[in-house]
Amino acid sequence: MTDTSSSESALTAKGDAADLILRPIQYSDLDAVEALFREAFTDEYGDRAIDISSQIQRMRRWYGPIKALSLFPNRFQHLFTVHVAERDRDVLGMIQVSPFNHARTTWRIDHVAVSSRAQRQGIGSRLLRHCMEHFREAHTWMLEVNIHNKGAMSLYRRNGFQPLAQVTYWSIPPDRLADLAKSKPSLPNLLLAGNSDAPLIYQLDTASMPPLVRQVYDRHADDFRSSLFDRGIESLKQSVSNTERVRAYVLEPQRKAAIGYFNLKVARAGTQPHVAQLTVHPAYTWLYPELMAQMAREVQSCPQPQPLYLASTDYQTEREEFLLKIGAEDMERTLLMSRSVWHKVRESRVKFENLPLESMLRSLQVKQPLPEPFDRVSMDSMGSTSGEERPDPGHS
Repeated sequence: MTDTSSSESALTAKGDAADLILRPIQYSDLDAVEALFREAFTDEYGDRAIDISSQIQRMRRWYGPIKALSLFPNRFQHLFTVHVAERDRDVLGMIQVSPFNHARTTWRIDHVAVSSRAQRQGIGSRLLRHCMEHFREAHTWMLEVNIHNKGAMSLYRRNGFQPLAQVTYWSIPPDRLADLAKSKPSLPNLLLAGNSDAPLIYQLDTASMPPLVRQVYDRHADDFRSSLFDRGIESLKQSVSNTERVRAYVLEPQRKAAIGYFNLKVARAGTQPHVAQLTVHPAYTWLYPELMAQMAREVQSCPQPQPLYLASTDYQTEREEFLLKIGAEDMERTLLMSRSVWHKVRESRVKFENLPLESMLRSLQVKQPLPEPFDRVSMDSMGSTSGEERPDPGHS
C-alpha cells in the first residue's frame, strides 16, 4: 500500500467528473471497497467473493503491519495497493494493482470494480489512466479478464490493452490426486530449489514461453530469489495460514540445465485448496505425469483431502491434454492482456527570437575565401606528399 498523501495523489477531472477524486485507500474505505467487490464479482464468479471478503478481513486485522511494510522497498510493499475513486465522500470505484516482476517494470491490474450508481466505463478508464500515471516505474501493464465478462473486456480494449494468451484454471479432485500418488515418479535428478538455483529456473522459465509473453513478463534471475527478510515474512504467513511451500526442479546433468520446476503451496489446515505453479521445458513434456505424481505425493500427508489448483495457457497444448486425460475440471477461462506505456517528456518551446542568430552567422562568415580549384589542389598535394597513413572512414 502506498503512503502517498491524498493531497499529493488526488486527481480532479474536468467536465462531467469535475468532483471525482482518485486517491490511495484509507482504513475508513474498507467497508465501501468490500461492498464494491461483492457487487462486481458475486454474480459472475460465485465463490471468489468469499475470498475477497476474507482478504478484507485480513486487511482490517493486519492494516498496521501492512502499512509499515509499504514504507520501504520489499517484496510485500504492495501487498494491498488499492486506489479509490471518490465523489462527495462516496467511494464509487476502486482498482488494485501490484508489481509483477522484481525489477517492477511490469505491473499487474488485479481488480477493477465500479459501483452501479456511477458511469462504469468512464470511472473505470479514469482509474486505469490514474495508475498508469501514478506508478511511473511501470513500462508494461498486464491483467486477466474472464472471457465471459464482455463489459470489462470492452473497457480494457478501449484503454489500449491487447490479447496476449488465454489462460485456463484447473482443479484436480482429491480422488484423482490419490490415484496419481500411487505411481512412483521416475525423477532421479529432482532437487530442492534455492537461491543458488535461480539462474537455472530463470533459463527454464525463459525457454517455456513465446517471445512476446517473455517480453511482457520481463523476468530475471532475481525473480526466483528471496532475501532473508522475504523468507522471514513468508515463514510468518505460512505459520498463520498453516501452509507449507515446496519448490523443486529437475536437473538435466548433461546440459546442466533445469528442464522441469514446480512451486507448490500445501494447505495443511484443509480449509483451502492446494495451489501449484508448474513449468516444463517444451522438449521434455514427458515430465508432466512425473511431476504431477510428485506433487500428488506431497499433498497426501494432509489430514483432510483438498483439490489442487493449476493453470495452463493456450501455448502449452501438451499440458491441457494431460490435465484432461487425468480428469481435471475446467474452472475458469481468462484472457491475458497487456499494453505498453510510453511516458511523454514535456518539451519546452524555444523562442527563436531569443537566440543570437545574427552574431552566430556573422562569426561563420569568411572574409577572403580561397578559390575552389586552388583549395582542391592544395589538399590533394598535402595528402600525396605526406607520409602519414590516413584513417579508414569505415573503421574509425
